[in-house]
Amino acid sequence: MFSANPDTHVKAVLGPTNTGKTHLAIERMCGHSSGMMGFPLRLLAREVYDRVRAIKDDNAVALITGEERIEPKDARYFCCTVEAMDRLGGGKAFVALDEAQIGADPERGHIFTDRLLNARGREETMLLGSSTLAPMVDALVPGAEKIERPRFSTLSHAGSCKLSRLPPRSAVVAFSTEQVYAMAEMLRRFRGGAAVVMGALSPETRNKQVELFQSGEVDYIVATDAIGMGLNLDLHHVAFAALTKFDGRRKRRLTPSEMAQIAGRAGRHQRDGTFGTVSGMRGANGAPPEFTEEEIYAIEEHRFQPLTHLYWREPEPRFDSLGTLIADLEASPDRPELRAAPEAIDLAVLKRLAEEPLATQIKGAGKVRRFWEACSLPDFRQIGADQHARFVARLWQDLQGGYLGADFVAARIAELDRVQGDIDTLQGRIAAIRSWAYICQRPDWVLARDEMAARAIAVEARLSDALHARLTERFVNRRTTILMKSLGQDASALPVKLEEDGRLTVDDEPIGRLEGFRFAVDPDATVADRKMLLAAGEKALPGILTQRADWLLGEGLGELELADGTIRWKGSRLATVEMPEDFREGRITLARELTMLPEGPRTRLEAGLKTWLAAKLEPLEPLRKLAAAARDPEAGSEARALIHTLIDGHGVVSREKAGLEHLPKELRPYLRKLGVVFGALDIFAHALLKPAPRQLLHALGIDHRPLQEAMLPVIPETPRLPAGYRPAGKQAIRVDLAEKILRAAFESRAKAGGERNARFRLDTALGISIGLEEENLVRLVGSAGFRLQRAPALDEKAFGPPAPDRWIWQPRRKDTGRNDGHRDGHRKSGKNQPQHSRGKGGPRSKSRDKQRGPRKPKPVDTGPARSGGAFDALADLLK
Repeated sequence: MFSANPDTHVKAVLGPTNTGKTHLAIERMCGHSSGMMGFPLRLLAREVYDRVRAIKDDNAVALITGEERIEPKDARYFCCTVEAMDRLGGGKAFVALDEAQIGADPERGHIFTDRLLNARGREETMLLGSSTLAPMVDALVPGAEKIERPRFSTLSHAGSCKLSRLPPRSAVVAFSTEQVYAMAEMLRRFRGGAAVVMGALSPETRNKQVELFQSGEVDYIVATDAIGMGLNLDLHHVAFAALTKFDGRRKRRLTPSEMAQIAGRAGRHQRDGTFGTVSGMRGANGAPPEFTEEEIYAIEEHRFQPLTHLYWREPEPRFDSLGTLIADLEASPDRPELRAAPEAIDLAVLKRLAEEPLATQIKGAGKVRRFWEACSLPDFRQIGADQHARFVARLWQDLQGGYLGADFVAARIAELDRVQGDIDTLQGRIAAIRSWAYICQRPDWVLARDEMAARAIAVEARLSDALHARLTERFVNRRTTILMKSLGQDASALPVKLEEDGRLTVDDEPIGRLEGFRFAVDPDATVADRKMLLAAGEKALPGILTQRADWLLGEGLGELELADGTIRWKGSRLATVEMPEDFREGRITLARELTMLPEGPRTRLEAGLKTWLAAKLEPLEPLRKLAAAARDPEAGSEARALIHTLIDGHGVVSREKAGLEHLPKELRPYLRKLGVVFGALDIFAHALLKPAPRQLLHALGIDHRPLQEAMLPVIPETPRLPAGYRPAGKQAIRVDLAEKILRAAFESRAKAGGERNARFRLDTALGISIGLEEENLVRLVGSAGFRLQRAPALDEKAFGPPAPDRWIWQPRRKDTGRNDGHRDGHRKSGKNQPQHSRGKGGPRSKSRDKQRGPRKPKPVDTGPARSGGAFDALADLLK
């Protein structure tokens, strides 16, 4: 019932992990003219394929698995999965079987047993496996030469350790998807993340996750027992989160040899390794996972119970009928070292479908063989025999026409070509596309086989990339990982980089940003990461801030601005500005964040900001002159008092508040030399009404009134008037332009004779031209004592132009300060200026009013009369 090739030239290389068995077999195969090696995993076959290609020419090496076939025409060296390799060795000079002890596995063991018995090289055969295989080699391959290889490094028990204190380059082993995810999530929180390796991942995804660990991007890997075979990792320690697993039939404790297979991943070549458990975990019975003394001894000394049997199944069954096929597959071996293999999923599917109506149509050896090949489709989706049987039944129906059409297969592949979704969704699609990749590799199932196989492989690669990205996104905090490696270094060695947009990065991972010279931690950082990110940023800040300060002084001064009494750069405060009483050199106080600058750069920056501020304050030169005059003893106390009032008013003060009655006339020329204008309504420094000084006073926080950037001639009335404006009805006018209009009014009055009750015409073109509405112009001029007298309307029968309106100057009450000031301010009007003595300029007596009688027409009322002074109307407007 079974046969074995001659056992000559067979070598059984046995030993624990990290003994160089696979490396030896590769060297031996490359020394022969041809060779074939069978591996338990597709990813291990791919790894060896790449290594042999580096030694031999690309065209000399082939890769054959259930889902992928790369077979150059002149290939002489074949790297295969055990299921895909020729069961007799294919006539190659060298044949090797890796991990031969898997013959004791209930699911796949019979395939390894068949290759152990029958796969032989013409010149040399090597069986690689654990030392536990030795009795089986003696019994089944009696002529084989046994070679024991010791482990290169020692493996020792390290006890239990908290997950947060695991040493770098550690692997955590769990036996369920939920536990793998939980361990990875915790490692992300404590240590920045971990790579994830599970049997459910595609080989491409597993390779990418392994590379994530091997490259040092993460220092931890969380895996199922898939890590125990075919993965050569740079591991120092293996920590078991559990010591029990579900093997498909029941939940059981791992055997010592299984523990050793996994723990043996720690320590490679000459470097020793350790193993232990993760503390804080709980097993099925509520107890923490702990190794027994016997298990520790067995693992450390590599002493395990030898295998007493291997599983076997008829490798060449008869295909006369489905019944005959099933009977052969369930037949028992006739040797005590072999046991009938438990019912694998392919046999379970065959038996289920043999009871279906479709089985009645399967007759003849060719059709039975083809049906068995369909039932042998691997259950990549791990959905169980019943569900997998449904998929195989549909596949068989589609194959009844001979081949699957290219369009049909392309449509099925296209349905799976979607990279959206979470981890579980992508895993499901990868499992499904692996099924179609296997189908497309069959030589007699699919039309345009090579094209469809290439499409399936390409889709699997894209899905694997997406799954790798999802796993990395979920379980790796690259920033934390990098920082944990870097924080122990000197500040000068920390790879912190300042990006153009102000971000601070470590190996392209953001840790925060510079807002001016203030470091702000990345807002997306967790609470646990913030302290670490702040420490990383502060280590690098002195050097980075020095570079920023030097750039600012050299090229960035044009980006500075003055606002709210501070010097700002891109919205961030650099310094606070305080102006002294003389308005000369402003005093600056650097912001607190600039204390991170070294002393030298900080001193240079402070000096540079002072120089910039001095140039910025040039428009305040008129205010400086006033401030200097306010301290000049020769100016006289009365003039200094007015100057202080002007300074407090930031260059403008109304005549009512100026105290002109105390100012001797002989001091006014002195003040005019300083640029002071004595107007009809206001005293002002004309140079300070320009936009530059007004904006500067506002930016320094000295003048808190609303700001008019362009100092427009006329603006709408507002509750709070901007600096340099006075009200004019429903509008406001700049005080210097108001003075021009009032000057024109007094000059028109002077030309009309200058008598107190003289009526005259007033040209309103100036006020209208700058945007002052006529009604508001009347209110403005009225505030200086001018009254409008409307001309009577023409009679209906009259002809000719209407009479013009007339104006009369009738101040409501004598105000010596205003009248004297106005006369002094408009001296060019000559002798016709009104006299302001108490007798002639005071209010009229009631007797005089009676003699004059009522005047016609009645003057237009420009505001309610008050008894508080000559500017009653103005006071009313300022309410």
